[in-house]
Amino acid sequence: MRTVILLIFSNIFMTFAWYGHLKYKSTPIWKAIAVSWFIALAEYCLQVPANRYGHGQFTAAQLKTIQEVITFVVFCLFSVFYLKEEFKWNYAVGFLLIIAAVFFIFKKW
Repeated sequence: MRTVILLIFSNIFMTFAWYGHLKYKSTPIWKAIAVSWFIALAEYCLQVPANRYGHGQFTAAQLKTIQEVITFVVFCLFSVFYLKEEFKWNYAVGFLLIIAAVFFIFKKW
């Protein structure tokens, strides 16, 4: 559980580092880069321990899959509530396909 919680917070920081500046397009690009790097530092301070703690309980492929699902959920919420963008039906279909990938990666064959 600790791994998942750290990955959730890591992805929140990552999403703001990568996309938060889109709301402030009048800000000079060098400032957007500097702020993004500062935010990304916090992201790495959470992501690295998450993967360290989780490896062993999960395989590297499973950790990456967990991270991708969390990233998609966080990004969907971010784009709807922060950037005020519409969530379209094809995004939901894509998310369902990602869930199918989770099934195949976590299934014991």
